[in-house]
Amino acid sequence: MLTATVGTTAQDGTLVDGVAAVVGRNIIKYSDVDRSYAQMRIKQGVENEMVNRCAILENLVLAQLMVHKGEVDSVEVSDDEVKQYVDYYIKNDLRQYGSKEALREATGFSYDELKEQYERMIRNNLLSRRVEYQLTENVKITPAEVTDFFQSLPADSLPMMPERYELSEIVIEPAISEAERDRVRAELAALRERVLKGEKFSMLATLYSQDPGSAKQGGELGFFSRGDMVGEFEAAAFALKPGEVSPIVETQFGFHIIQLVERRGNMLNARHILLVPRVSSDDLLRARMKLDSIATEIRAGNITFEDAARQYSTAANAKQGGVATNPADGSARLDKAAIDEVYYNVGIQGMDEGRISIAVPAKTDENRDAYRIVRLNKKYPAHKANLTDDYDNIYNAALAAAKHRHLKKWAQKQMQNTYIRLADEYRDCVFGNLQ
Repeated sequence: MLTATVGTTAQDGTLVDGVAAVVGRNIIKYSDVDRSYAQMRIKQGVENEMVNRCAILENLVLAQLMVHKGEVDSVEVSDDEVKQYVDYYIKNDLRQYGSKEALREATGFSYDELKEQYERMIRNNLLSRRVEYQLTENVKITPAEVTDFFQSLPADSLPMMPERYELSEIVIEPAISEAERDRVRAELAALRERVLKGEKFSMLATLYSQDPGSAKQGGELGFFSRGDMVGEFEAAAFALKPGEVSPIVETQFGFHIIQLVERRGNMLNARHILLVPRVSSDDLLRARMKLDSIATEIRAGNITFEDAARQYSTAANAKQGGVATNPADGSARLDKAAIDEVYYNVGIQGMDEGRISIAVPAKTDENRDAYRIVRLNKKYPAHKANLTDDYDNIYNAALAAAKHRHLKKWAQKQMQNTYIRLADEYRDCVFGNLQ
């Protein structure tokens, strides 16, 4: 049964902050609801403030029920893991506002108070996600249940599916010449020597590193553990002492030097400088001409696109005949967002089914220069969702609904043995999952 509690007030009677809900031994603060409500207003706008605040509080109570179960069951969330996320968010905030003073003025919280909030929020989020996974990992649905789910949807609520495409590709990435590899090694060795003579690693990383993600942070990568990085990089980093600089390390992404910033248990914070060897313009021209020749042979019927992909393509999907996958969900159907991200220069929207493009510049997964040709296998026009064309999407929606029902039943049962208390202003909320 849900009962009411009260918040904390100042001497003038105004609410400072307080407890919006108590779930087991944990609390949900008014500021937790306020933060989620502010994010909701920015993203989608709101029409009824109290209805939306009730919905937010319901989700927070559900999350705290899972946190409570995680604590009872001793589900593990390590301090190092929490700190890694806290450091990431705090650093982003400081970069955005420029100083601790500006951060306090913008948020109303001191640096230490904000850090404490992040620690509590992140630990609870990680714990609730792990409990939710444990509770729902064995939920399965049958094809019949997918059909029943689809047929239960009102016809006027079926979503419009955007135009999508199935593609195959042949990619040729020219090999890097040994002369270019030697040039990059020499350049990186010179930078390493400058660090050893006293120049700041972070300054040189900002100026010269070709890793766009870390260069702006002076090459700093943040905390990572074993298994997070490619093997060669990880082995070199974990062999360092704080402040020490590694020899030159080669990975699939290029050549690195690494400096260890800090070690905490099984986690490291390191910075690096990455230099990427480039193929010559002559080698790229030869790749383009070869692809144009391959396309001519395919159009003439002398070889199938699939066999040509298996024989000539250097991409990871060569063994699958060059079938392209959506980077967002791994499916074989690409929407406009995926096309714009990867195949923006091919002109897919204007192609007919079965047509093969000319050779166009491409980037590999490791951001190296290459060329590709693309065949449009099938085009799916924009349409209302249906079981024939959109089974995977409908299956995922049906599975999510089944998991939600499972969590709802669990939450209602869990409430029988968990102390839950709501603040007065929320006692009239209608909680569909909690009542």
